[in-house]
Amino acid sequence: MNATVSSEIQADLNSAILKLKQGALRLQSMPLKQRRHLIDSCAANIPAFAQQWVEVGCAAKQISLAQSAASEEILTGPGTLIRYLRLLSRLLRDIQKEGKPRLPSQPSCNQIGRTCIPVIPVRSLFDQLIFRGLSAEVWLNVDNDDQDIFADFPSEQNTLGNGKIAGVLGAGNVSAIPATDMLYKIFHDGEVVLLKLNPVNNYLYSTFTSVFAPLIENQLLHILQGGTDVGKAIVSHPDIDSLHITGSHHSHDAIIWGATETERSKRISNDNPLVKKPITSELGNVTPWIVVPGKYSSRQLQSQAEHIAASIVNNASFNCVATKMIVTSRDWPQRSDFLARIETLLKNIPRRHAYYPGARERFELATGGNTIPGTSSKLPWTLIRDTTLETAAHLFQEESFVCVCAETTLPASNPIEFLNSAVEFVNNELFGTLCATLTVPKLFENQETLALEEAIAQLQYGSVCVNQWAGVVYGLMTPPWGGHSSSNLKSPQSGIGHVHNTFGLKNFEKTVLRGPLCSYPKPVWFYSHKTANQVGWSLLRLYEKPSITRLPLLFFHALRG
Repeated sequence: MNATVSSEIQADLNSAILKLKQGALRLQSMPLKQRRHLIDSCAANIPAFAQQWVEVGCAAKQISLAQSAASEEILTGPGTLIRYLRLLSRLLRDIQKEGKPRLPSQPSCNQIGRTCIPVIPVRSLFDQLIFRGLSAEVWLNVDNDDQDIFADFPSEQNTLGNGKIAGVLGAGNVSAIPATDMLYKIFHDGEVVLLKLNPVNNYLYSTFTSVFAPLIENQLLHILQGGTDVGKAIVSHPDIDSLHITGSHHSHDAIIWGATETERSKRISNDNPLVKKPITSELGNVTPWIVVPGKYSSRQLQSQAEHIAASIVNNASFNCVATKMIVTSRDWPQRSDFLARIETLLKNIPRRHAYYPGARERFELATGGNTIPGTSSKLPWTLIRDTTLETAAHLFQEESFVCVCAETTLPASNPIEFLNSAVEFVNNELFGTLCATLTVPKLFENQETLALEEAIAQLQYGSVCVNQWAGVVYGLMTPPWGGHSSSNLKSPQSGIGHVHNTFGLKNFEKTVLRGPLCSYPKPVWFYSHKTANQVGWSLLRLYEKPSITRLPLLFFHALRG
């Protein structure tokens, strides 16, 4: 174990692992009914602690509970978690009843011959109403010839408890991430979890220990606080059998290949990683938003500008799904108008507290040394037009993880040529493989379906979205979430493996989300949504106790947005 760890931390870690070993044995023989009971018990705890959860998150990020931004803490905290728990419970119920997961509808084959598995709207949970106008499907690998689309899942004959302990190093930005990552390891992979919270959101400790008390009491989960010393101790502990890491690819490479560039290069060339245990991860992404040229109405331009602005300002831009590179056609007549709309929106959205460590330094680097006078922690939303690899390579090759978005142009004589060039460009020149979005003219989408599907197939991203922000894919919980399947330990890009995937699919390549150019009602993640907080709380109450009687109030707030 790492010598820098104090004896107190070492004792706490050893004690936690002893308990988890007992839990791992228990999980091996735990029937589905008991697993469902634990999941349902955690879900039942959420309403009692949701207010506390949101309050501590808002306090840390300096958000007033009355601000629309507070809805982010509702929706990406207790709201997302309770949805995921309900979906997990349904998965086990369907397996009990039917012997396998129950899909929303039957798989289909698209125009380019790819097998597509629908993942929303799910049966019940009111998805058809809540996600009106959206569809999501998972594309299987092109060479998949396995007739069984489902991975191994727990059953009465195969509980999937493997007696192993997973170390989960939690994310510091979005509160539901460490929670859902931990749940995936327990209920999909059959491993008990030692979860270390990120120091940035240590404030979640009390809430998490209360919400997940059923898992802790059954020794399936232990939660630790601490810094890098605790993280190193978890990584190197011989009784931790696997790891899941959320963070930057720099942190990932330091853990796997060494602290210095010299050590990393030597270990990579010798295929000799520091850590030999299985590793999954979610890392960063220079998230592209490709705008296919064509004729858009003023309403369509404004709606897509709002989608992009929302993707930039959400969570003060401390998201791996925040748009970082808008890709446009140099010859698109509406380009200047579109970018001006985004700039106007950003100008009118109040600045946010840059709560994530190192934000000011990353802002200055991303903007080419543009220093911010004074000591204010509120950084300006920034769109940098006409960037090129020659003048600003860092914006293409490094996720800034701060409130800066760039725009670059490509020459193209027609939309299909542009789309093909844009796909090749983002695949080869931008860092990351997590998610990408395409804004597509309605006429092009209707008439050039084959070209669009071929472009989607060529995009090397774990999620590809049409007219919608990729953050929606994360929040749905039914699709697999993670980097493209081409990632590996030597080149992890946006991460290895996946989480969520509540239908237990296997041999898949990516998720494809589609939606309209103009969304109605207004998406709750738009900053301009006037009743976002009320929608958030209404959604949580609906998932707490799904009932048609809870829909009118939800729709009332949604339509007033």
